[in-house]
Amino acid sequence: MNLILMGLPGAGKGTQADKIVEKYGIPHISTGDMFRSAIQEGTELGNKAKSFMDKGELVPDEVTIGIVRERLGKPDCKKGFLLDGFPRTIAQAEALENLLQDMNSSLDYVIHINVPEEKLVDRLTGRRICPECGATYHVEFNPPKTAGKCDVDGAELIQRDDDKPETVKNRLEVNMSQAKPLLDFYHQKGYLVTVDGDREISLVFEDIDQKLEKINS
Repeated sequence: MNLILMGLPGAGKGTQADKIVEKYGIPHISTGDMFRSAIQEGTELGNKAKSFMDKGELVPDEVTIGIVRERLGKPDCKKGFLLDGFPRTIAQAEALENLLQDMNSSLDYVIHINVPEEKLVDRLTGRRICPECGATYHVEFNPPKTAGKCDVDGAELIQRDDDKPETVKNRLEVNMSQAKPLLDFYHQKGYLVTVDGDREISLVFEDIDQKLEKINS
């Protein structure tokens, strides 16, 4: 089962990815993990990627695609994979199609976890951090026992700059403008499955699971 997971920051991709991986026994492959692994292993493409990253430059598509090819060729991907954070552009999506064709394989589904923007703003701006121990809280979903104080050491909790409403809204807008062409591309291909992510975690997974079960039936 070959899957791509899409969703804006705060949509709960990481939580659902863990559940999919646990149930279906396929590896969760994030872009960051792929790059780190290739760099650690000292592969030719990993070294190339590192040279761009060290200069603060974007890694070119041909290098990224090469690293994806290497990763998908590993034994743990024989039963399938869950890609997260790749592709990010139409060019990368087309390259992935060609790569899978070369491997006599294809995508099954692109799962899009959809949550209204205002709900994402609430989720992302509610995060609070302890500056002393790094513990993370959420004013609504995971509040500390005493408002504004860390459970571990009693320090005053802070809101990081990138969790402030204006920053969060800008980040979501950038992500939405990047995601829309990809969602349209996969919709036209017939791969796209959208689930309502504005529900209990278990209900979101139940919805995803029912759709994935159809592949295996």
